[in-house]
Amino acid sequence: MSQVINSFFSQMQAMAIWELIAVACALLYLGLAMMEKISCWYFAFVSTAIYTVIFWNVSLVMESALQIYYLLMAVFGWWQWRQLSHQEKPLRIHCWSWRRHTLAITLVLALTVISGSLLENYSQAAMPFLDSFTTWGAVVTTYMVARKVLENWIYWLLIDGISIYLYLDRGLIFTAALFVLYEIMVIFGFFKWRQLMARQTNHENQQAA
Repeated sequence: MSQVINSFFSQMQAMAIWELIAVACALLYLGLAMMEKISCWYFAFVSTAIYTVIFWNVSLVMESALQIYYLLMAVFGWWQWRQLSHQEKPLRIHCWSWRRHTLAITLVLALTVISGSLLENYSQAAMPFLDSFTTWGAVVTTYMVARKVLENWIYWLLIDGISIYLYLDRGLIFTAALFVLYEIMVIFGFFKWRQLMARQTNHENQQAA
C-alpha cells in the first residue's frame, strides 16, 4: 500500500514540475504576444506540447485535443506573422465586424452542444459541455490571435474565466493560477493592442498624406 501511495505522490510531483514549466512558457507567450513579438509562438509551442499530455492524464479530453490544434496554430501563427510582416501591406491589428463575431459565437455554441452531447454519452470526459465550450472558443480565438484581430482579448477574458473553474475541479492548481494571471494580462493586452492599432493607423495616414 505504501508503495502505491509513494508512486502516486511521485507521479503528482513530476506532473507538477511539468505543469510549472508549461505555465512559465505560457506566460512568456502571452507577454510577448502583447508586445506583438513573433517569438511568442515558440513558447506557445513548448507550453502546448506539455499540456497535451497533462490534460489527457486528468481526463480533460477536449482540452487535450485542443492542444494538438494549438501546436498547429503556433506554427501557423509564426508563419503568418513572419510572412506578412515582409509584404508591402503587412498584417496589422484590426477589428472584426459584428456579423463575423455573430457567426463565430454561433459556431462555437453549436459545436459545444454537439461535442458536449457526444462526450457525455460516449466517454468518461469530465464536465463535457464546459470542456467543449472552452475548447471551441479557444479554437476560434487562437485563429483571431494569428490574424491579429483586436477582440481576441475580449474572447479570452470569458474563456479563461470559465477555464479557471474547470482546472480547479481537476486539481490543476498551477494552471488555474496561470489563468487568473491571464485574466489580468488579457485586459492589458487589449489596451496594448488597441494602442498599437491606433499608432499603426496614424502612421499609415501620415504616409498617405
